[in-house]
Amino acid sequence: MTRPVTVRPIDAAQHVDFVAARSGSFLQTPAWGRLKNDWRSESLGWFAGEELIATALVLYRQLPRLRRYLAYVPEGPVTHWDAPELLDVLRTLRDHVKERGAFALRIGPPVPVRRWHAATLKAAMADDAVTSLTAVEPDVAHEAGAKVRVLLTRLGFRHLAAEDGFSTGQPQFVFQVPLEGRTEADLLAGMNQLWRRNIKKAAKLGVEVTRGGPGDLPLFHEIYAETAARDHFVPRPLSYFQRMVEELRAEDPDRIRLYLARYGGSGEGELVAATLWVHVGGHTWYSYGASTAARREVQGSTAIQWQMMRDALAAGATVYDLRGITDTVSTEDPHIGLIRFKVGTGGEAVELAGEWDLPINRVLYRAFDLYMSRRG
Repeated sequence: MTRPVTVRPIDAAQHVDFVAARSGSFLQTPAWGRLKNDWRSESLGWFAGEELIATALVLYRQLPRLRRYLAYVPEGPVTHWDAPELLDVLRTLRDHVKERGAFALRIGPPVPVRRWHAATLKAAMADDAVTSLTAVEPDVAHEAGAKVRVLLTRLGFRHLAAEDGFSTGQPQFVFQVPLEGRTEADLLAGMNQLWRRNIKKAAKLGVEVTRGGPGDLPLFHEIYAETAARDHFVPRPLSYFQRMVEELRAEDPDRIRLYLARYGGSGEGELVAATLWVHVGGHTWYSYGASTAARREVQGSTAIQWQMMRDALAAGATVYDLRGITDTVSTEDPHIGLIRFKVGTGGEAVELAGEWDLPINRVLYRAFDLYMSRRG
């Protein structure tokens, strides 16, 4: 028998503590809501009696000229996805955002559905007849994730189709390196020969990885912009990263770190790679990365990843998350290099439940959906 569930706004401190205790996504922290200042944000908590059982950062984006909103819960809510109260949590979330003027609710349950180990991925990439992860037998199938998809469908949610493996907002397929119960030696042993060789090569050539501060963000952004031009994506402005570091560190001084890899001299060498690392509870993410076209042979990107993994382990993390991949395993696909690089860590590909929309006002939702499809 489930307990009666109520939902109400909660304060930032209560929200932060719950997300950290459950190792929830950094996209579900109040700081992320403050960063996304073109959305209105709200911290919600669900209670069974006096016990806090779930939280959500809800972002509201207003439609032009209308007081109607898309309510978005990125990589959330934060809850036990096999809890008996889950149905009530989802229903009360729907009712709450409807009262706030939402024409639709979008959520992204961070619950795993399937996972593929590194050996399985390598075998799939070597098979010309296989082009997609979805056609590969998983090493693990998660019953809870499958049940969540069935429940969301029953409640009227619509699964947003992933394009090239990526959903509309956050990735449906991610790559993770399990850390729980492992040592640095275990991590190295789990990597492929190329990764181990490149880690040794970077060390032999004198690549030095250090942690930077907010004042080093222009250095990061310079090579990030170079990476964007090389890889054909639109870069975020420097001001975005300055605000990101400011907001996340205000919530927790060690929530986000900047790493810099230099070649050719302690502290004064040539910057060859830079990354942002984010940590909540037992979960650590490689959030943004950049590298120069020059000096690629010194393996700065490999060195910086290895340092972040070791630091995640030292911070008590149970997962090092390299974020999104596509679902491709075809050697003909332009995205294959992304998954091949990450597979070398010895981690695993994980399919999450994905992002789901619940139309509340169907007329407005259809208009919004048409607008988004035409926009491309």
